Amino acid sequence: MTSADLVQRLGIPSGPLFFPVTAYGADGSVDLDTYRAHVRQGVAAGAAAVFACCGTGEFHALTPEEFEACVRAAVEETAGRVPVVAGAGYGTALAVRYAGLAEAAGADGLLAMPPYLVVAGQEGLLRHYREMAAATALPVIVYQRDNAVFTPETVVELARTEGIIGLKDGLGDLDLMQRIVSAVRTEVPGDFLYFNGLPTAEQTQLAYLAIGVPLYSSAVFCFAPEIALAFHRALIDGDRATVDRLLDGFYRPFVELRARGRGYAVSLVKAGVRMRGLDVGEVRPPLHEPGEDHVKQLAEIIERGYALLEEAQ
Repeated sequence: MTSADLVQRLGIPSGPLFFPVTAYGADGSVDLDTYRAHVRQGVAAGAAAVFACCGTGEFHALTPEEFEACVRAAVEETAGRVPVVAGAGYGTALAVRYAGLAEAAGADGLLAMPPYLVVAGQEGLLRHYREMAAATALPVIVYQRDNAVFTPETVVELARTEGIIGLKDGLGDLDLMQRIVSAVRTEVPGDFLYFNGLPTAEQTQLAYLAIGVPLYSSAVFCFAPEIALAFHRALIDGDRATVDRLLDGFYRPFVELRARGRGYAVSLVKAGVRMRGLDVGEVRPPLHEPGEDHVKQLAEIIERGYALLEEAQ
């Protein structure tokens, strides 16, 4: 898939962007059969794209061999119906290696995670992502978060780089994002993509949409696809009453619970997937499982979310 093709297919999504969790068996090894079932269910539920082995998919915890196997499984299960974008990261050499593995596995694009450990200057960050983009035929989406935070000038240079098609924001600085969107629009007119990549992005998507960031990741889609779809549809249709009802009754309580534990942006999602009947196993260390009381609260929040959908019918 060319950069233009991926931009076109992601530009106006028909449904949420699906970030599947990675399934593990009882012995802790990757469970590809369950992972395949998880991907199939998401595509059947209406996902517009599959982002395999990214943050929710515990990219940090996978060996290169596991990573390639999972990306290949996602590609096979989607069978071209929706694009598959794979994570890639660490230092430049390893990021290039993961890009090669994703390309060999048939992925349609890459989500470039922040470099490992170091806090680099703008010049070094730009060189890192440019070298990564030059080393692969896959279109690259750069993920801004943690130790990879960009000035508007740097994002302009990223947008000018062949193969880099978008920026996903996991920082949450709306002033910075508005300046980035404005600078790229002014200096590099075209179809550069922007994504809201904050945990539980629905909670902030009204604000992101207002500054020109229409796309967002949906971890909730992993375990409550009907709720995620209803929110996405309401957002696209301008149905503010439904958006507010789901924000107040489901998303805000979920976000408040997520904030009660480090790593809950992943482990609560996996708990939700297990709760809905698919045994995807526990998270790998250094992440940890949510406590029993928090799992009970999660079940109540999910039940409340589905009740809100029924009330709206």
